[in-house]
Amino acid sequence: MVHNGLLDNKIALIVGASRGIGAAAAHLFAEEGATVVLAARTETALKAIASDIPGASYVLADLGDPASLEQAVSTVVERHGRLDIAFNNGAVLVPKHPVADFPEDDFDLVTRVNFKGIFYAVSAEVKAMLANGGGAIVNTSSVGGLIAEPAMPAYGAAKRAILSVTESAAVTYGRDKIRVNAIAPGLTLTEMVEEWDRDAPGSIESATANTPLGRPATTREIAEGAAWLLSDRASYVTGVVLPVAGGLAV
Repeated sequence: MVHNGLLDNKIALIVGASRGIGAAAAHLFAEEGATVVLAARTETALKAIASDIPGASYVLADLGDPASLEQAVSTVVERHGRLDIAFNNGAVLVPKHPVADFPEDDFDLVTRVNFKGIFYAVSAEVKAMLANGGGAIVNTSSVGGLIAEPAMPAYGAAKRAILSVTESAAVTYGRDKIRVNAIAPGLTLTEMVEEWDRDAPGSIESATANTPLGRPATTREIAEGAAWLLSDRASYVTGVVLPVAGGLAV
């Protein structure tokens, strides 16, 4: 891969960095010149990833806990003096259920982590960036937030809600030089997707068949989209959702 210094001298927070797309982003952002701080709940995974990345550090944070997210952002500012860019990437999946049979506990978990967590991550990051004179944020939505999700209606709804808060924050803070965008990944080979396929065998095969490029994405390919949106190359881009989905939902 060619490295272009897209994120030279940026202080970056990656939420949901312990595996999958977040872990891939940690490596990519560092290769592109950023100093990265990794955030997630699992310290052993964070420690292992950070040890492989020069200058990286980590902080424990739970997307389901707004106070934890505030503390994570404060920790980045304490360590590095500022926060330039943030990638909010964590999520959970639950077993497939249609709307009429969706367990309330599963609904509450999905909306608490996948939407409320992202909402309050953006809130904390914006406050830090206002003090710093600007910055850029990318939220991970999903192609499932752009199309119907009959078997995962709460997941799709939460991912669509991320698009709304992304647009609202972009409009609210644009004059403060804070850009807020989202990516919408399609099928990506992550640990979470593999767990989903074990719960509902054939899910990966079916999603691949519906993808025009005919294959899943790698985590690195998804992280590349986020890196560009966070970089100064995208300096006039805000309030958009970038599908990184191999042509799905076109």
